[in-house]
Amino acid sequence: MRISTETHYASRLLLDLALHAERTPLSAGALADSTGIPLACVEDVMASLRAAGLVSSGGGAGFRLGSRPEDISLGLVLRVMDDGIRLNHCRSVEDRCPECRKCRTKDVWAGVIEAIERELEAITLADLMGTPQPLPDGVQVRSGAVR
Repeated sequence: MRISTETHYASRLLLDLALHAERTPLSAGALADSTGIPLACVEDVMASLRAAGLVSSGGGAGFRLGSRPEDISLGLVLRVMDDGIRLNHCRSVEDRCPECRKCRTKDVWAGVIEAIERELEAITLADLMGTPQPLPDGVQVRSGAVR
């Protein structure tokens, strides 16, 4: 499983907006400077986030979060940017796989995907900001990284 570069960038950009909420709105250039993400990528990702309502912008003034940090989960970011998790092709093409009905591993992989989605839903921007929020069982924050 790989998280796309766009999803990774989206989570970083949203976190940066959350961390600098007192200075919002932030321009695409300011976001590029503070995150190290190329400006063209910032503009593309922010367009997707704006279309989904996760950020707002007005009249060239810059971007701000469209929701509270505790309401934006990594699972939501993944759904917006990558349309969810895909570990294999079965989940999206069940009707085209001749082995689907008798596949013994399909349900196992579906369960793995559901478990990952639950964990990502439980981690919010507020968690990543260091705001006291309970993390899911077994998830720890060490050195600024969620594990």
